Amino acid sequence: MQRRACTPASAGVDGAAGAVASCVIQPEALRPCTFVGDVNTLLFDRPLVSVVRAGTLPDGTLSGDSSVADARMRVHSGAPFWLVSNGLAPARPVLPGNTSCDVVVWGAGVTGALVADRLTQEGMDVVVLDRRESGAGSTAASTALIQYDIDLELRALADRIGADNAALAYRRSADAVRTLATTVSGLDDVEFHFRSSLYLASTDRDARRLRRETDARAAIGLEVEWLDADAVSSRYGFTSHGAIRSALAGEVDALAMTRALLARAASRGARWYEQTHVRGYEELPGGGVRVRTNVGATVDARFAICATGYLLPSYFDLDVATLHSTFALATQRVGDFGAWDDGALVWESARPYSYLRTTADGRVLIGGEDVPFKNAALRDRLLPAKIETIEGTLRRLVPSLATETAYSWTGTFAETDDGLPYIGSVPQYPGMLFALGYGGNGITFSVLAAEILSALCRGETVESGDLYAMTR
Repeated sequence: MQRRACTPASAGVDGAAGAVASCVIQPEALRPCTFVGDVNTLLFDRPLVSVVRAGTLPDGTLSGDSSVADARMRVHSGAPFWLVSNGLAPARPVLPGNTSCDVVVWGAGVTGALVADRLTQEGMDVVVLDRRESGAGSTAASTALIQYDIDLELRALADRIGADNAALAYRRSADAVRTLATTVSGLDDVEFHFRSSLYLASTDRDARRLRRETDARAAIGLEVEWLDADAVSSRYGFTSHGAIRSALAGEVDALAMTRALLARAASRGARWYEQTHVRGYEELPGGGVRVRTNVGATVDARFAICATGYLLPSYFDLDVATLHSTFALATQRVGDFGAWDDGALVWESARPYSYLRTTADGRVLIGGEDVPFKNAALRDRLLPAKIETIEGTLRRLVPSLATETAYSWTGTFAETDDGLPYIGSVPQYPGMLFALGYGGNGITFSVLAAEILSALCRGETVESGDLYAMTR
């Protein structure tokens, strides 16, 4: 591949025209990647799919046509529980002028926060940029079930990438759960709680498959056991056709953790700015990179890390993931959880699956009813009906539990074909590193991203890094 520069192009979606980024070859020596023309959007914001809503720019930003609107696509809507419970954080400054550092990280959600925390722990000079408020994107909409489970079951992943690689991927995810617990242990006012997890079989057929899955996981050293339907009911109060019980899982307040990680990075010297959009990138002739922002200031660095979740740099011309909308609710406080008194994390084998956990103040968080993402307006219109369905799912799964919905929300996430994220470098773009395309267990993958990217910034490699390679 050659270096690419991005220009906007029109494409029809559902019979209408929408501005969708396309790439053209640009062989110049100082190969900047910038939009050509008057385009009110970010260079680096393109969803991880090639088709976006008609009338929007690649990042979901509505086009400049005033007949449409002048607003940005919301990553989520409704009342995400973490935003409600944590409230607004004190405002961070805008990047005040040109600066330089070892590593510039853009995207101050949970991934960027973990990366910045790791880099500053290792003594690197870091600048963190976010176009919104830190943690206010996908992080705020997460239910933060911390699991090693990958969207593809172990046996299915083995069919896709080989038995040894699949086993490595699962073990690395399990390691990441433990690493996150250690990372959080030093934070003020944030707690990580170890939990067990239940992967419920939704049908008899699923139960037969999951029994084989239990054996496969045990064979690679994971602490699991098979529970039949009666055992699940008596020990946890859930209706099912059986379940895999995993001893290793956890839960955390995703937004509080993100803010605390960024604060710790700042205490070590990181410079942390909000309302600062990265609009362009160029490779510097003497090595390193320069990123350009909407405020006119630039940041020169040895490395630039794009930790923007499901948004992919426009020039990276791969359809690496698909967008989905998910829906979730938080109940009022529950007085008695009955048999579900250990707070085990729960999810189903049905697709799309439901997933649920408890909170420190005695609520149930439950989500699911995922659908392919088309546009934010349609997603938001689905919220009332989807929440009603989720309420029914909660009654079905835990019939003994009386609950009432307190908060509900919807958000957008990305899913890759193999259930693994894209983390690392691309040879064609020296100095650029990426952490993109997370699925159902994004926080676990964020931990791995922090480890892999910090090693790359030190000029080292990490075992298993190829599993998540951008070029796989």
